Amino acid sequence: MKVVSINVGFPREVQWHGKTVLTSIFKAPVEGTIKVRRLNVEGDRQSDLAVHGGADKAVYVYPAEHYAFWRAELPGMDLPWGAFGENFTTEGLIEDAVHIGDRFRIGSAELAVTQPRMPCFKLGIRFGRPDMVKRFLRSGRTGFYLAVTREGEVAAGDSVASIARQELAISVAEIVGLYSADAANQDLLRKASELSALPEGWRDYFRKRLWEPDA
Repeated sequence: MKVVSINVGFPREVQWHGKTVLTSIFKAPVEGTIKVRRLNVEGDRQSDLAVHGGADKAVYVYPAEHYAFWRAELPGMDLPWGAFGENFTTEGLIEDAVHIGDRFRIGSAELAVTQPRMPCFKLGIRFGRPDMVKRFLRSGRTGFYLAVTREGEVAAGDSVASIARQELAISVAEIVGLYSADAANQDLLRKASELSALPEGWRDYFRKRLWEPDA
């Protein structure tokens, strides 16, 4: 497991459907050693802090393995590392094998898996197609967020070492599945609603779904 690329970007204004939108979805790879802080990666800033960023979403990870799928899905589209707005493009960390609460050491930093990425309309802006959000969710290739449990320095090429595995193991992929449709997964839904490593907003959503399952 390793970091293939570190990608950062500052907020920029773009035009979308006749409106000016501030977004940080556009990331580009950077060279050298980068500091990873509690709320973000050096050289990177989130635009709308009401829905992006914060301690539970300090670093966004996207598997390099998914790029082949998207190159087939989006022929002719330029897809450099960081195309999905990720801070770390990684190798060997796939959603169905990564669990909420898993902890990793990368460089001198330590990080913990908190939640999947649920895309907003700005992903559509990045790709110039409004259907991208639905396609992204439908694919199950969401990537995931990390909280920074120990600040440190990371460089592209650094290995990703597992240092702790969540005892109540629920994968990122399973959380995505619960978000999409939960009627047949009430036992897992209850388990997720009690998972302390999952942010409170997610647990509260899942608790409500215990009483209001999909039809």
